[in-house]
Amino acid sequence: MTGAASISPHVLIIVQNLPVPLDRRVWLECKALIARGYRVSVICPKGPGDPSRQRIDGVDIYKYAPAPQARGPAGYAWEFAYSWVRTAALSLTVRLNLRFDIIQACNPPDTYWLLALLWRASRVRFVFDHHDLNPELFISRFGEPRGLLKLLEYRFLLWLERRTFRLADRIISTNESYRSIAIRRGHRRPNEVTVVRSGPDTTQMRPIYPARPRAAGEINLVYLGIMGPQDGVDQVLLVVDELVHRRGRTTVTATLLGFGDCLEDLKRQSAVLGLEDHVTFTGRVDRVQIAEHLSRADIGLCPDLKTPLNNLSTMNKTMEYMAYALPAVSFDLLETQVSGGDSVLYVPSGDIQAFADAVEKLIDDPQLRAELGRQARTRVATFLDWRPQAEAYVSVFDELSGFSPVAPAPLTADADSNGRRYVDLDDPEEFGRYLLQRAHGAERSPR
Repeated sequence: MTGAASISPHVLIIVQNLPVPLDRRVWLECKALIARGYRVSVICPKGPGDPSRQRIDGVDIYKYAPAPQARGPAGYAWEFAYSWVRTAALSLTVRLNLRFDIIQACNPPDTYWLLALLWRASRVRFVFDHHDLNPELFISRFGEPRGLLKLLEYRFLLWLERRTFRLADRIISTNESYRSIAIRRGHRRPNEVTVVRSGPDTTQMRPIYPARPRAAGEINLVYLGIMGPQDGVDQVLLVVDELVHRRGRTTVTATLLGFGDCLEDLKRQSAVLGLEDHVTFTGRVDRVQIAEHLSRADIGLCPDLKTPLNNLSTMNKTMEYMAYALPAVSFDLLETQVSGGDSVLYVPSGDIQAFADAVEKLIDDPQLRAELGRQARTRVATFLDWRPQAEAYVSVFDELSGFSPVAPAPLTADADSNGRRYVDLDDPEEFGRYLLQRAHGAERSPR
């Protein structure tokens, strides 16, 4: 492999689930490798309006037109096969431009072990970045497999997962629950599996003074994330319906940030519930919009129901709310409680009344909202920040490549890339004032 005195190793990252840089975890990984001195290329599907080839912050991104939205087993099989072939073809394009030394494949799906196997003859190493538990996802969507066809589908997913675990030179897990599965179900040694949590870079992801403040008296709830069958976003609508139509909380609004397979169904459900004046769907959002909405919202919502997948998965939305000092309410998922600690209010999974009670508790107690927001920001910056995770992440590549690391320069700034000033988190008085008046957006006047 490449030594310390040689040119920088080249890492090819494969993502099928989301475009890059929209996929926050993968983009942070790319930036960590670039800061370390690696060369990085990415193959991923296009987002709306994306070009086929981009170079952003030193990362070469190769994109293909995504497959049509999958429906049923045949649709998913076609999506996986189509994406695999397009990715394999683009890997040849990348290789013609520059030899790569390591492939990192991010699931779902668990199919890119075969591509890594084909490149192994060229001495390319394979890192598996374990984002999802696909067998648990199957059970979460379709229930325990019953009947020959469903049993075969489930066992096929387990076989793909085993092949991925077995072929990987190293495995990166998003939390300890995933790591234990890689060791137990994947039969890997503990020293071959590294936990890299998807924590936010809190030097960049932090409260701003929002440019579009809200009217006094309005309480804004916010959801950030993918809107798929397993994400429970319909629970948000049921909670808002309970608050507005049954408890008379007519000043409550909800902003739902993101997109996914269920977006149109959710819009129809909102209309049926008579929530058009209370619920806003933004569709796909970028980092600028996320900062604006999370900095001026009052309460973050984590509606993921307790399923075999969700209970063991780390939810990015929880830590992003925390990064913006936003108090949150969540169903009582194991890994969400690991992330949120005492800074989040937890209620039994699926209990809409209890969820609405917790939201009302925060609505009626601004001091509690401020206290939990402060706790959340402290916890995410102290225990969950991306920077130590980045060190663990790049160390995997250092060990595989023998590359001598280059320490990245520290980043400090008073404003984000759009010139919006960050809230001064080191000034307790100003931070406290912001937490109580975050919806209004005004910065303290100079003394």
